[in-house]
Amino acid sequence: MILVTGGTGLVGSHLLLELVKQSKRIRAIVRNKSKIELVKRVFSYYTDKPEEFMSNIEWIESDMLDLVSLDKAFFNVKQVYHCAAIVSIGGKSRKDLINANVIGTENIVNMCLTHQVEKLCHVSSIASLGNSLNGELIDENTAWTVSKNHSAYSISKFKSEMEVWRGIQEGLNAVIVNPSVIIGPGFWYSGSSSLFTKVAKGMKYYTSGSTGFVDVRDVSDSMIKLMESDIQNERFIISSENLNYKELFENISRVIGVKSPRKEASERLLRIAVIFDSIASILRIKKKEITKSVVRASLSKSNYSNNKIKEAIEKTFISINDSIADTADKFKKELTIS
Repeated sequence: MILVTGGTGLVGSHLLLELVKQSKRIRAIVRNKSKIELVKRVFSYYTDKPEEFMSNIEWIESDMLDLVSLDKAFFNVKQVYHCAAIVSIGGKSRKDLINANVIGTENIVNMCLTHQVEKLCHVSSIASLGNSLNGELIDENTAWTVSKNHSAYSISKFKSEMEVWRGIQEGLNAVIVNPSVIIGPGFWYSGSSSLFTKVAKGMKYYTSGSTGFVDVRDVSDSMIKLMESDIQNERFIISSENLNYKELFENISRVIGVKSPRKEASERLLRIAVIFDSIASILRIKKKEITKSVVRASLSKSNYSNNKIKEAIEKTFISINDSIADTADKFKKELTIS
């Protein structure tokens, strides 16, 4: 039996589809069963028989912070894919991030040890890695350093990884994946998929930063191959290409068929945006989206190495242009329907 947490998210839903295709016995944790429809929608992108695929998943209501229900979910489980987490660098409280990402991971690790799970795959993030000092590529050995500039999300992912390493010291067999910014369809109003919605609505400005990007299918494929290998107690950056945000927005704009942003947002302009966004949030006009952490991330120039995963499992990646085109195609079809 394979247990998947966070199965109703972008990575989790694509992972479930691939596991079902391989005829694995799967149990997926869900906090709210109404969200299962999101998974069915994702399945429908890739198969004409989403209901048939869905019927091969055992759904169980549980919560990362509810030890009683979590204990029941782990019955007879041999492998665990821990995808559940709040993904945010702004708009979520520090407490929410810590509870979901750190305490939740602590509980998963403890359950794996208690139930003698054979192997755990923990989904972390490039946010838990260190920064390069002179523009060199960031890899798995780039040390994370304590800094007041880290976002709550970055801190929560780093501490979550520490829980996995603690479990490894206690005898757990585990692998950790650190995906870069994930491109994929189905969640148009949250996470990285919301970039397509924002671009479609029209963007005037781009920022000067850069980072790594990866197709969601490459993330799930890498996870499964690592779990099926003899590799243990290591972490891997999962990233296809490094792009600056100007290139990213231009590519998305082109395939969606809208004007691309033409003006670069200065740091001063972004800091003013933080103030106005905070005021709008206080007045309950809109949810807070732009924070100091968001500004730092949008201006940061970070590039990542994928050499380790390529060598470990002979991984080849979907190009980001192809990933954007595929995701945009699904976005436009849903936009037409709605």
